[in-house]
This record gives sequence, structure tokens and C-alpha cells, in this order.
Amino acid sequence: ICDKPFAEKSNMVCHQRLHTGDKPYQCSHCQMCFAQKTYLVRHLRRMHTGEKSYPCNQCDMYFTRKYNLVQHQRIHTGEKPYQCHYCGMSFSHGSNHTKHLLTHFNF
Repeated sequence: ICDKPFAEKSNMVCHQRLHTGDKPYQCSHCQMCFAQKTYLVRHLRRMHTGEKSYPCNQCDMYFTRKYNLVQHQRIHTGEKPYQCHYCGMSFSHGSNHTKHLLTHFNF
């Protein structure tokens, strides 16, 4: 797979899952799968603890932060509010717009 060295076998096993796509940890609430148990625990805490959640009215996704819901809803609406003033390309996420802007310069 790759030759990256690890001091502990458990770390190597977790890393190999990046290459294999293996996700053995499944959420019992929504069936999402994760490569590491810590990712599942974080998901459970963020999504299924009863904290204030923001559901998407177009699909079964929900979010603990309103900002993330707004970003997600752009998948359904096709909204792309970030436009490149050099070439006119539009983006749904500001971070993608910022990365794109760098392509117009020789960095």
C-alpha cells in the first residue's frame, strides 16, 4: 500500500484504512461508517446527543451548526455565491473560491 513507517501497529492499521477505504465503525442511529472509532464517537457527540440540530428539508442530513446546514443546502439549490472576478467561475464554498484564485497566479 505505502511505506510510511509507524511505531505502533494500531496506528499503521488506521492509516491503511485510508488506502483501502475500510470503515468498520458504523453509527447505530444513521448507518454512517467511519475508519476510526474516534471519528464515530465524534459523530455521535455532534449528531445524536440531542443538541440543537439543523435538519435539511431536502434530505435526511442534519447539522449541529447552522452555517454547515447553509453550506450543505447549496448542493440542493445549486447556489454558488462566490464568483471569481478573473474568469467568472462560481463556487458554493468560499474556501474553494480562495483555492481557485491561487490558480490565476504563479505560486
